[in-house]
Amino acid sequence: WWRGLSVPMILGAMLSGVGLADADTIFALSSGHGRCGVAVVRVSGPASATALRRMVGLTHRLPPPRTALLRSITDPCSKEVLDRGLVLWFPAPHSFTGEDSVEFHIHGGPAVTTAVLQALGSVPGMRPAEAGEFTRRAFQAGKLDLTEVS
Repeated sequence: WWRGLSVPMILGAMLSGVGLADADTIFALSSGHGRCGVAVVRVSGPASATALRRMVGLTHRLPPPRTALLRSITDPCSKEVLDRGLVLWFPAPHSFTGEDSVEFHIHGGPAVTTAVLQALGSVPGMRPAEAGEFTRRAFQAGKLDLTEVS
């Protein structure tokens, strides 16, 4: 969303939030689109822990921070296993965005990535991220400066 804008316009938009609600938890494919061996789906916001619990069936404690765990990733509505992959928990403020965050490292085929993204969309309080929204949240949390954004 920021391409072609001047630095003052970018800064103003990022500081104002461009009308996006940070109370929302966002998710997106962060490894890029297309076929690949491993795809990374990033989640950030207050419902990240809920998404992690519902997608991997955790009933008690969250995994240790910044530790990759191999888990079955399931659709929270149908309970169908979508993939077996790595999950990582990044509690605030020690994440890219400064918010609670989760990463799902899954097989990169289009069927698996689409299924995981659709399943995340079924978790209450979750929505797909806007272009550049992870970066905007990181900037607003002081995790990036303007030279790292543009």
